Amino acid sequence: MTQIDQAVDTREGEELDADKVDRFMKAALPDLDGVPEIRQYPGGASNLTYQVDYGDQSFVLRRPPFGKIAKSAHDMLREARVMKALRPVYPYVPDIVAICDDHDVLGCDFYVMERLKGIILRQDFPEGFDLSTSDTRNLCLNVIDKLVDLHQVDAKAAGLDQLGKGPGYVQRQIGGWSHRFRKAKTDDVGDFETVMAWLDEHMPDDVAQCVIHNDFRFDNVVLSPDNPFEVIGVLDWEMATIGDPLMDLGNSLAYWIQADDDAFFQMLRRQPTHQPGMLTRQEVIDYYLERSGLTVPRFDYYEIYGLFRLAVILQQIYYRYYHGQTRDKRFATFGQAVQYLEQRCLRMIRASTL
Repeated sequence: MTQIDQAVDTREGEELDADKVDRFMKAALPDLDGVPEIRQYPGGASNLTYQVDYGDQSFVLRRPPFGKIAKSAHDMLREARVMKALRPVYPYVPDIVAICDDHDVLGCDFYVMERLKGIILRQDFPEGFDLSTSDTRNLCLNVIDKLVDLHQVDAKAAGLDQLGKGPGYVQRQIGGWSHRFRKAKTDDVGDFETVMAWLDEHMPDDVAQCVIHNDFRFDNVVLSPDNPFEVIGVLDWEMATIGDPLMDLGNSLAYWIQADDDAFFQMLRRQPTHQPGMLTRQEVIDYYLERSGLTVPRFDYYEIYGLFRLAVILQQIYYRYYHGQTRDKRFATFGQAVQYLEQRCLRMIRASTL
């Protein structure tokens, strides 16, 4: 198929030193020959992802963004360790090829992994990716199944149980994301204080403790080029941890923009969840709860949390743009998106029966 995900030319200001990459790669993989061709994947607004090709051998390099970043953010070594531990029990994790903590190479920690050659669904179906309504629904269910499967991984057997901090995950998330928003707030966005107070007041206990992805979306899922219903990979494990599975689902639903959502929300859409046959957010919730065996009286809290968390992530990125720490024009409108998400949260709070 022609829809295999491809990298493009590297964005200005985000180029890698090809000679240094080459020396590192050949030290890790002595059989490599020739010089690397380095291109960049255009998606994502956090860590930067590059395709490194030596002839027909293809790898993916992940590094933090350029510019000033939070001390505890973008921990590439942690992400690589989580992936190495998870791969034996969750086979959709790409294989780690090499890890670098020598800042003389690229000025940061980074890692290299295998490239999974497949289809990644971004804002819209790629050209020629024609699915019927029923096929689209089956694809949707198969992707949600992978989130359910992840939440059923035996964390202790995988050696990942130490990632968690024990009970109180929900409380830590609300406190942590509230702190991050206040720290990243700029003068041109709302204060979210009503939203944060509501989340604090209505905080539920953890429903479970399990491995969670924390950024599970269609554009972090790789589909087989020969069978688009088959998931062959799950990417972007930067925020994976031990936590509450319903909080993880709430995070995913923040990106789940459906066909009948308003025009501004549609502008934020980055995955094809508007296509005929895709489940609505409520259908996703119902299906997930049925498959997982979990129960919850109402899902309002987790949806509002997911939108708030997304707003904080966008605000942290916008803060860097606002203060001239990045020149990436994609981030210029993130402040408006944050404003919209606050109003969406407030509308949902007014409608909530919690």
